[in-house]
Amino acid sequence: QVQLVESGGGLVQPGGSLRLSCVASGFMFNHYTMYWYRQAPGNQRDFVALITSGGATSYADSVKGRFTISRDNAKNTVYLQMNSLKPEDTAVYYCNLNIGMPHWGQGTQVTVSS
Repeated sequence: QVQLVESGGGLVQPGGSLRLSCVASGFMFNHYTMYWYRQAPGNQRDFVALITSGGATSYADSVKGRFTISRDNAKNTVYLQMNSLKPEDTAVYYCNLNIGMPHWGQGTQVTVSS
């Protein structure tokens, strides 16, 4: 079955960087668009970025120019490089895939605070 396992979150100061990883299994990874979402306390889960099977990318306006999504099909892994982090980036970050239904990982906490 589909499994998505995120890692790489943590506590970082404003202006800092983190790289999130999502290791996928249970499906033909290189065939599918992969997504990152985030959810701050009390908020809905919001789209952050996507990368298609062909490598095309799209970003939420709030992260454009600061975050970069990439994928390594040989490792079945999608990454989210986050630079110039702001306190408002604090959230649980989730990897997502849609095959008939949405599939989510367990999430990884990112906290941006001084």
